[in-house]
Amino acid sequence: MPSALEALAAEIVRCRACPRLVAWREEIARVKRRAYRDDEYWGRPVPGFGDPAARIVLVGLAPGAHGANRTGRMFTGDASGDFLYAALHRAGLASAPASRARDDGLTLTGAWITAAGRCVPPANRPAPAELARCAPFLDRELALLPRIRVILALGAIAWDAALAHLARGGIAAPRPRPRFGHGAELRLPGAPALLGSYHPSRQNTQTGRLTPAMLDAVLVRAAALAG
Repeated sequence: MPSALEALAAEIVRCRACPRLVAWREEIARVKRRAYRDDEYWGRPVPGFGDPAARIVLVGLAPGAHGANRTGRMFTGDASGDFLYAALHRAGLASAPASRARDDGLTLTGAWITAAGRCVPPANRPAPAELARCAPFLDRELALLPRIRVILALGAIAWDAALAHLARGGIAAPRPRPRFGHGAELRLPGAPALLGSYHPSRQNTQTGRLTPAMLDAVLVRAAALAG
């Protein structure tokens, strides 16, 4: 990974800007889930992961309590990650259909995975002020990925974070504000295409709100826009 991305990742991991999130992520790492009682939890902010030459960037909500907060890699070690990486593998973007640990050898080609928030939030609900403190990390990270052609927002919070990122860069969305939805697409001059997908949470995948075919279709569209 280029040194600037490595330096940013190290800075993200050291962040303690949000007292509520610091306390929560460390409490989860201390108490642990019974199934992972022998694991050493990461318990810190989680940096992005993937191919520095990525043309597609996936933006999630925040680390999962016993997924990324445990393993230290985005969408790794939980059901959401199982669903997502299986789709990325089918699309030819991931080297394996499952992501278990940050040292499992899995690689991404043409894709990068990040999140609007870098720490696991209570009830999966980051506060607006917490997301605002994380926003500069997203801006700096995307600036270090010069080949981006598509931002794929996984969920409404990620969609809003992507729109805010573009606005901070001087690319404002039209009014009324484009609404999030599965398959939503926004093309703005001078900006990567913005796509929306339901988040691969267990709530969405187990109820059928998001199916493998639905996610595959969005990834096919992302690949087409990315060239």
